[in-house]
Formats: sequence, structure tokens, C-alpha cells
Amino acid sequence: MTVLDARALNRATLARQLLLERADLPVLDAVGHLCGLQAQEPQGPFAGLWSRLRAFDPAELSGLLTGRRVVRTHLMRRTVHLVTADDVVAWRSRHDGMLRQRVLGVHRRELAGIDLGALAAAGRAVMADGEARSMPELARAVAEHLPAAEPRPLGEMLVAALLPTVQVPPRGLWRTTGGARYAQLPSWLGREIDPLSPDVSDPVGQALVRRYLTAFGPAAPADLRAWCGLAGLPAAVSALRGELVAFRDERGRELLDLPDAPRPHPDTPAPVRFLPAFDNAILGYHDRSRIIDDTHRPLSVAGARVVLVDGRVAATWTVEADTVLVTPLRRFSRADRTAVAEEGRAMACFLSDDRSDRVRVAASPG
Repeated sequence: MTVLDARALNRATLARQLLLERADLPVLDAVGHLCGLQAQEPQGPFAGLWSRLRAFDPAELSGLLTGRRVVRTHLMRRTVHLVTADDVVAWRSRHDGMLRQRVLGVHRRELAGIDLGALAAAGRAVMADGEARSMPELARAVAEHLPAAEPRPLGEMLVAALLPTVQVPPRGLWRTTGGARYAQLPSWLGREIDPLSPDVSDPVGQALVRRYLTAFGPAAPADLRAWCGLAGLPAAVSALRGELVAFRDERGRELLDLPDAPRPHPDTPAPVRFLPAFDNAILGYHDRSRIIDDTHRPLSVAGARVVLVDGRVAATWTVEADTVLVTPLRRFSRADRTAVAEEGRAMACFLSDDRSDRVRVAASPG
């Protein structure tokens, strides 16, 4: 079985994630290709798409949100994702059990004794008027009928698990701030959520596996599980094995992939890329060593914005007063500093609507 080293996996990941070269794709198609984008930080998807698309207009993404063709919703791993309307309709029921268990993992004690069916019914009754509500507003309204329960665990269980919900605009629009207010997915989209299929081969899971490998492969089942939060999708993986190819990584893990998916030569040049906090390219794997050193792995869950140099996490970045500030994590060559500064100036222009191209790259450590 062919062994793919970390550099080969890195170049495959960059190609699938549209980070090896910017793509000429409509924004809706890019969101779909990526299986959604992490969106805990409301402005994060704009930076993520700017780094991936050749002619990205942030107004186009805002228009897709207000036009209800993409939505902000709790989905993979119970984190907020920006996904297409078609995908959330197809995938939401498959995630129901995982979403419920993840909320219980945080609030099991506070929700002990609560009838989740009754809680869901109470939540639907409150939301039946079609008005968007904040989580505290919904929780307080429901808590009137469940006086023994604390509002926050009720609210989290409702908006993240029991009720398929979206965070409605202006939350998540370009250069716009606004608290999270929730509407029910079916009423927001005018479409019902697809029911869970009784087919034991898990057709929705199979679609997820194919889509995941398209955007993240080659990958192990553990990587798939880390990305979506579902329990490995064993029936789906088993049903698809005949159409997949297999490799091994340097640690001996079996990696699965689509036979015709791009796997560029390991020596393919990789440009500098600025990524937002919690970017898919890093969080989409259990073994993240293909793109980030193990010593820097905590940055991937701490909300740090990172810079890729030669395809790997090599710096963090922030913005202050329209200036992009870059802090290297390793020694930069002169060519590295030049390339990082150039891409940093372009990012500063994007974020400031061309008012500023200021960038400052700090001294390398050591």
C-alpha cells in the first residue's frame, strides 16, 4: 500500500481546500465544496473565502445569507458552521443524536430529569409565531413551564440540538455586528428537513463521506469522525470501500480517498495563506500533523488566526487599527518574510476596503 508522507498529505489538503491556488468559483459553490465553513467568529468565513477564491466579493456572501441560500447553524461537532441551505436540509437529521449528546455532555447534571420531548414541544410552541429570538429569550419563555430547570442549559439544548435552528441576519453579515437570534430552519427556508433514512447502509452518511474526502482527503475514519462529530460512519464507509482507494500515512494509519481526487506532487509550491480562527483546513482532522506541528496544535482550538508558509502553520496574525500584525512561530527566511508581508498587505487591503495596506511582521523567535 502506498505511503503518503506529511508533505504529500499537506499538498493534497491544500488542493482540496482551495489553498494551493485560488479558485474561480461562485461563493455558493465554494461553500458547498468545503462542506461549510467554521463560523464561530461571524467574520471568519469572509477571510477564509478571500484566501480561497480569486475574485471574492464579501457582498456576495452577505447576499446569500439574506437570500437564505446559506445559513449559520449548529452542525458539525455542535459548532456554528456556515453551510448551504441544500446541505443543512440533507444533513441535519443525521446529526440530531450527536448534537443532543454533545449538549448533554456539558449540561447532563442541569438537564437531569428534563423530558427532552416535552422541552422540544415547548420550544416549538414558543417559536411557532415565526419570530426570531435570542437563546436567553427562548430559554426564559420555556423555563416558565419548567420552573425547576435553569434557563441556559434549556436554551442550549433547544437551539443547538432539539430544534433545527439558524442564526438569522444581521448576524454573520460583512462588517455587521449583531447578537445571535434564532429561527427554526423549516420556517426560515420554507423547506422541511429531510427525515433520517431507515436504510442501514446510511445513504446520508455515504454522501457525507464522499463530500468529506472531496474537501479533506486522503483521510482516516478517525479524521472523518473528528470533522463531523459523528461516530465514524462505519456503515457508510463499509458501503463505499469498493469505490475508494487506500493509502497509509507515516504512522501506519489507513487513509481512504476518492480515486480521481487531486493529490499533487509533494514538491508543488505552496503560497502564503492567511486563515481565520478555527479554519476547516486545520480542524477537519484528528491527526493535524499534515498542516500544523504538534507543539502548535493548541493554537487550532484556541481561536488563533494562523498563517501558512510552505503549506504549514508558521505564524499567527491579528489586526489592530487597520494594520495586520504577524507573529512568526519559527525562523523566517528573507523570502518567507517578503511573501508573508506581501500577502499581509493584501489582507489588510481586503479588511479595510483598500484604506490601508499596513502590515508588520514581528521578529522571528530565538
